[in-house]
Amino acid sequence: MKMKKMGLLNIVLLFATINVALSVQDGLLPNGNFEQGPKASQMKGTKVTDPHAIPHWEISGYVEYIKAGQTQGDMLLPVPEGAFAVRLGEDAYIKTRVTNVTNGTFYSLSFNFARTCAQDEKLNVSVSPNNEPNDWAMLPMQTMYSSDGWDSYSWGFLAQANEIEIMLHNPAVEKDPACGPLIDFIALKALKTPHRPKGNMLKNGNFEEGPYIFPNTSWGVLIPPNIEDDHSPLPGWMIESLKAVKYIDAEHFTVPEGKRAIELVAGRESAIAQIVRTQKGKVYDLMFSVGDASNSCQGSMLIEAFAGNITLRVPYESAGKGGFKRAKLRFTTVTERTRVRFLSTYYHMKSDHSGSLCGPVVDDVRLVGVRYP
Repeated sequence: MKMKKMGLLNIVLLFATINVALSVQDGLLPNGNFEQGPKASQMKGTKVTDPHAIPHWEISGYVEYIKAGQTQGDMLLPVPEGAFAVRLGEDAYIKTRVTNVTNGTFYSLSFNFARTCAQDEKLNVSVSPNNEPNDWAMLPMQTMYSSDGWDSYSWGFLAQANEIEIMLHNPAVEKDPACGPLIDFIALKALKTPHRPKGNMLKNGNFEEGPYIFPNTSWGVLIPPNIEDDHSPLPGWMIESLKAVKYIDAEHFTVPEGKRAIELVAGRESAIAQIVRTQKGKVYDLMFSVGDASNSCQGSMLIEAFAGNITLRVPYESAGKGGFKRAKLRFTTVTERTRVRFLSTYYHMKSDHSGSLCGPVVDDVRLVGVRYP
């Protein structure tokens, strides 16, 4: 009984502290949707004046607390779900502490953002402690991939302690200090180490293991390229491109197999790759599905699949209403390591006049040896 009372006291003290470390499981961080907000005395207009006014978060700089339906001039400031979001203005950040993460485990941090200003916007995402000097991301936000006004990003990192601090920072210094991205829905997910299943030499070939997708959003999650994130939140795969690829779910899109797939949303600047051990001189089959996500992405699509020094171009005529076909590339290896790579030849935009980028879907990728070619 005494131990139970002490545990209860500790919980009460924990939540009574403003800037406190919090435990978390896969999903939304405590107050990660910012529905718990400042008191009226802690705000001046929309600007938050107290660094500890937003429960479970610490802020610095020009941070605004935005209510759904609020306008900026003639522009409506969108809030994806619920009633509130935050906007990071000039040199502003939000940060929180999280306990009960597992030291040495890879995690993905997913969050929603929307642009609110005309100039290019960037977001610096980082986790500490961190012994890797380049293990942070400067994510460009000038390109929007969703017609809803919001996009989701996911960033991968290696936890180097059992307690970490997560920070999202707008480094821009602009003439208008209020100018900056809207942020909402911040979630964490532990990533499982992928294994090669029976009958497939590739890891995570069906893309079922990946970043957290918010269940009530319909725009998928952007996975940044390797140049912006050393630890891909898509286990087994590298994003070998200048722009992001989109991770989509069967709840909101057409997925050829299982519950997850990849949409190549930026033409030749949007590519995924994996390196696998092979036997030199042996024949292999690379098999995969190509389709569309049923998201108004129409037109003549073309996927380029690479296996070593062999290329297969797979055309797909999309009506934007879902569907897929299977393709196979047979090749003979010339090295003991083979790079498998996919990209979209063309750029595509949705037919809903939103100007949003889209592209073909790749799923159910399998690599097998051919015994009797």
